[in-house]
Amino acid sequence: MIACVQEELVRTLCAMKVYRDIYDSRKTLLGFGSMGILWGAFAAFIPRVKAQIDVSDATFGLIISCAALGLLAAMAAAPRLDRRLRRFAMPAAIAALATAYLGLGTVSTAVGFTTVMFVVAFASGLADIVINARISETEARTGRSLMNLNHAGFSLAYACGAIVTGFAREADWQTWVVFALLAVVVYAACIKMPMRTASETEPDAPKGGRLPIGVIVWGGIIVLIAFETEGASEAWSALHVERTLGGGAAEGAFGPAMLGLTMAVGRFSGHLISGRVSGMKIIVAASMVAAIGAWLAAAATSPNMAYVGFGILGLGISVIAPTALNIVGERVGIADRTLVIARVSIIGFAGFFLGPPVIGLLAEYHGLRVAFATVGYFLLMILPATMMLKQQGPKA
Repeated sequence: MIACVQEELVRTLCAMKVYRDIYDSRKTLLGFGSMGILWGAFAAFIPRVKAQIDVSDATFGLIISCAALGLLAAMAAAPRLDRRLRRFAMPAAIAALATAYLGLGTVSTAVGFTTVMFVVAFASGLADIVINARISETEARTGRSLMNLNHAGFSLAYACGAIVTGFAREADWQTWVVFALLAVVVYAACIKMPMRTASETEPDAPKGGRLPIGVIVWGGIIVLIAFETEGASEAWSALHVERTLGGGAAEGAFGPAMLGLTMAVGRFSGHLISGRVSGMKIIVAASMVAAIGAWLAAAATSPNMAYVGFGILGLGISVIAPTALNIVGERVGIADRTLVIARVSIIGFAGFFLGPPVIGLLAEYHGLRVAFATVGYFLLMILPATMMLKQQGPKA
């Protein structure tokens, strides 16, 4: 009887913690959710867009990598945008991203697609930096880990965007129509996004000293590899299912959708165990699980087998980046937190644009099976980077 009461009490306390964390993250969850639904729709549209601009795998990957120049511009612009717009920085960046994606439905040339992706990368970089900075500030204010929960919101919205877009493609909806409808939803969400920043609540916070370069570099490398894997899988999973395994448009869209769903589950689980398990141990274990998933997807002989592989891959990579960002945030003072998170975020976010071209080149000459097998080996590179990050400070 006592054991049952204790179990029910633990369950109730866990539920209260989750509700409280969701409430404290309600605005940043809206931000990441808006980003996720747009990126999920893009992932499901990749086979159509690639056919629309009529380029090879290698060229398509190269175009996406060129868009990474937009991230460099975002890294320079984000701190200034954040200081000037303050509570309105997040909704402004998200609205810009939704507007940028509207151009995707009108492009028919490689040059046009490159231009659109540059603007998308710039807006995504701004949004990612600002949202992660707001999350880190909320963590500092509440004393609770919230990165995994917020990134779970991105993944869940990503899966929803991919699934809805898959059915829209199957029904032969125009690309611009889908992104126009999504833009309306995102614009409406932006109304509820403004939130006070640390600079508004603590305007006289002293400036920090030199930035911790080791934390930025090794934390950035971990997030880079995680996002590189995530970006490559999002960009090429639909093509792998449709082209390598002979699936239809809806089946292809379910590849990135499965990735997003399992990443949402993984990140939510990571949120529940945060504080109980060392962040370093979580990253190491997750990297190995994700590698197994990538190898299984590479060896798949049917769409269903590929879904299992992408699911395991999603579970693994889901917690790597948010856990690394949480560790980085713990190791710097509040005065430097936004700037350090911005540096690590932009290094990591570059992975979304570096992963697809690498996979594209491998797919061009060796096929998507070899490409996804290589993704598994990339993930193992996180292990030594984690050991180096551990040496940068006392916390783990």
